[in-house]
Amino acid sequence: MKQPHTDAPYEPLNLLADWISRDQLAGELGITADTLARWEARRQGPPCTRIGRKSLYRRIAVQDWIRAQEQVHPVRKSRGRS
Repeated sequence: MKQPHTDAPYEPLNLLADWISRDQLAGELGITADTLARWEARRQGPPCTRIGRKSLYRRIAVQDWIRAQEQVHPVRKSRGRS
């Protein structure tokens, strides 16, 4: 018995649909990509995943990180001497 031959069109997977690049995130946050790189090196900032030389950020993880930064009464850092 022959199996029916189906010529379904190939639909590429969008594996990175939930991820954004460092440059994209920097633009959204209004900071530089260098700041995000510095935060990554210091293990600060939103969690990221590295694929080769690219740093990618999961959108939901960035939103969770932003929520975690929320403060009821933001503390101002003093400049100079007190």
